[in-house]
Amino acid sequence: MNLSEKKELVADLNARLAESQITVLVDYKGLDVESMTTLRAELRKEGASMEVVKNTLLSMAAKGTDVSVIDDAFKGPNAIITSKDDPVAPAKVLVKFAKDNDKLEIKTAAMNGKALSMDEIKALATMPSREVLLAQVLSAMNAVPTSMVRVLNGVPTALVNVMNAIKDQKEAA
Repeated sequence: MNLSEKKELVADLNARLAESQITVLVDYKGLDVESMTTLRAELRKEGASMEVVKNTLLSMAAKGTDVSVIDDAFKGPNAIITSKDDPVAPAKVLVKFAKDNDKLEIKTAAMNGKALSMDEIKALATMPSREVLLAQVLSAMNAVPTSMVRVLNGVPTALVNVMNAIKDQKEAA
């Protein structure tokens, strides 16, 4: 790869890192090609991408982005996983894959300019997906007016029931 190709790669990677909501750094040493292909396919289904980049190029591309907080972890064989849509989905895929494949080591992640530890990545993986969270918010927003209508409807209903009881009492007398 010549210098102009490296500059182009760094610029492209910098743009992707800048728009990424989460960037996860993993050590893939020991994984066979079939496992890597399976992992990439699972990540692709969730809107994330995985690639292996030289650490020096990755370090140059990370400058000026939120990923620069994990610059010190760019040592050894690394693959980066980026997702610009949903930060939870790639974390779920990686934690599940790492549980099934002990050769994959999740090193660290960067999200919103903050470095995430392995425990934080696992916590992120246990969160519901974006769609589920939006459905829960919508359900809560819908429940408030519905409950208010029921309460407001209860007052006239109670009044009508009292008036009917009075009417029945007078008819009986």
